[in-house]
Amino acid sequence: MAIFITDECINCGACEPECPNNAIYEGGVDWKISDGTSVSGDFTLEDGNIVDADDEQAPIDDEIYFIVPDKCTECIGFHEEPQCAAVCPVDCCVPDENRVESEEVLLERKEKLHL
Repeated sequence: MAIFITDECINCGACEPECPNNAIYEGGVDWKISDGTSVSGDFTLEDGNIVDADDEQAPIDDEIYFIVPDKCTECIGFHEEPQCAAVCPVDCCVPDENRVESEEVLLERKEKLHL
């Protein structure tokens, strides 16, 4: 399952630099698939929409830091545990039980993001 940031977030920013996929953004900030990845050209998001990897996407949250599910691999293939959760001082980086994903799916995502 992807990790998400709860509304208990204090906007400290500790999580953002720890993400190997550059999937974490400050609230209100546009994001791109290409940020911190080797993806270029067209990329198919999980909802089926095809976007250019360099196109800016609307923020998922305007108030607090957020994690882009299309880029989150729970640090699988990089670390033994999600680094955002490991460094969060208020434990607000938690598994999203509505987005259960196997290790295989997360590894496939990692391979798509880091060619």
